[in-house]
Amino acid sequence: MATLALLEAATVFCAFIIARFLHFRWNPHATDYDMGSIWARGLLFAGATFACTMALGLYSERQRARVFGILVRVVASVAAGVAITAVGLYLFPRLWIGRSVLTIAGLLVIPMMLALRFGFSRLVDHTTFKRRVLIYGTGQRAKAIAGLRRSSDQRGFMLVGFVRPPGEEVALPLERLVHADGMLLDLCARHEVDEIVVAMDERRDAFPIRELLDCRLAGIDVTEPSTFLERETGRVRIDVLNPSWLIFGEGFKRGSFRLQSARVLDLFAASALLILTCPLMVATALAIKLDDGWRSPIFFKQERVGFGGRIFGLLKFRSMCVDAEAGGRALWAQKNDSRVTRVGAVIRKLRIDELPQILNVLKGEMGLVGPRPERPEFVKQLAERIPYYVERLSVKPGITGWAQLCYPYGSSEQDALEKLQYDLYYIKNHNLLFDIAILVQTAEVVLMGKGAR
Repeated sequence: MATLALLEAATVFCAFIIARFLHFRWNPHATDYDMGSIWARGLLFAGATFACTMALGLYSERQRARVFGILVRVVASVAAGVAITAVGLYLFPRLWIGRSVLTIAGLLVIPMMLALRFGFSRLVDHTTFKRRVLIYGTGQRAKAIAGLRRSSDQRGFMLVGFVRPPGEEVALPLERLVHADGMLLDLCARHEVDEIVVAMDERRDAFPIRELLDCRLAGIDVTEPSTFLERETGRVRIDVLNPSWLIFGEGFKRGSFRLQSARVLDLFAASALLILTCPLMVATALAIKLDDGWRSPIFFKQERVGFGGRIFGLLKFRSMCVDAEAGGRALWAQKNDSRVTRVGAVIRKLRIDELPQILNVLKGEMGLVGPRPERPEFVKQLAERIPYYVERLSVKPGITGWAQLCYPYGSSEQDALEKLQYDLYYIKNHNLLFDIAILVQTAEVVLMGKGAR
C-alpha cells in the first residue's frame, strides 16, 4: 500500500502540472506563474488529495470495497482535495491560481487514479509486499489465527507456518507445522520471517524469552495474538482477549480534543443532513399516513441505552405495524419480518427510517458514528452472557458505525457477539479521520442497500 500511495501522490502532482499546461495552451492570454510557485501549488494539491484518500481508507489493508465503492471513495477524496486546496490558495494569495486549473486537475486525477489503482492490482505481485508471519503456538490461540481463511483477512500477511512449543497440544492440521531444528532465529532466517506471533496457550512453562529477544534484536517483530488479529481483521477478537491487553495496550483515548472535534463533526454534519433530507422526511411522513391512515403515528420512539448506561428515547420513522410488540416483549427484527408495513419495507431497505435520529444527534444523546444503541432488555441479557459487552457503553452510540459496515444486520445473540468485536475495535481506535471514513463508507452501504432489514 505504501508503494501505491507514493505512486498516486506523484500522479496527482503530475495531473496538476498537466492541468496548468492545458489551461495556458487553451487560453494563451492567461497570466503565467513562475515554476517555483507552481511546484508549491502542486505539492499542496497532492498533499491534500493524499490526506483525503488516506482518510477514506483507500490505503488500508482492511479495505474491502469493490469497484463501485472504490470509485465513490476516489471521487470523494479528489473533491475534498480540490476543496482543501482552494481554501489553502485563498488563505495564501501569493499561491493563487485560476479555478479552471484546479477544475481541470480534479477531472484529470479521477481517471488517472482509477487506472493506476486497478492496473497496480493486476500487474503487481502482492505477495512481494506481504509480511511473512510465523506463529509460535499450536493450541487454541493459534487455531484462531489459522481460521483466517478469507482473502480480505490475509491481504497484509503470508503465513509461513506454526511452530509447536514444548508440551503444547496440536489443534491444527499437521501439514501446517514447521519443524524447528535448532534456534528460532535460524528458522526465521531460513524462511525470511518478518514477524512472529506468540500464540502459546500457556506461557508459564517453556516460554522462549532468550530466543524471542534474539529475534527482536535481529529486526523481527514479535506480536501478541490479540494485536495481530486486531490489525488484520479490523476487530478485537474476544476469544483470545486478555484484560491486561486492554489495560496496557494502546488506544481507548478520550482527550478533550477528541471529544470536542467529534461534537463539532456531529453538529455540522447532522445540521447539513437535516437540511438536505428535509424534503425526503416530509415525503416519508406523508407516505406513512397514506399507507396506515391519517390517525396512525409517524414516528416510533423507543428506549435505548446510551453513553454510560443512560436511557434515552431513540426516534425512528415507524416501519412496523402499531401493535408490533403488543405483548410488551422486546423482539429482535427478523428477515422478511411480517410486522413490517409496505412503506416500512422500503424505508428500512433504504435506511430512511433512521433519519429522525438526526434529532438525537443534535440533542447530544447520540453521535453520527458509534456503536448502535440497544434496548435495555437486550443490554441486560447480553451483558450477562457476553464478556466485555458493557464496554461498548463507554462512547456515545451512533447512527452508523464500524460494526454496521463490517457485519450484516444483527438479530441474535451470536450476531451481537460478532458485532461487539467490531465495536471494541472502533472504541479502541476511534478518531476524527476514522469517523469521516466511516461516514463516507456508509453512503456506499445505503446506495447499495447492504445489510438492511
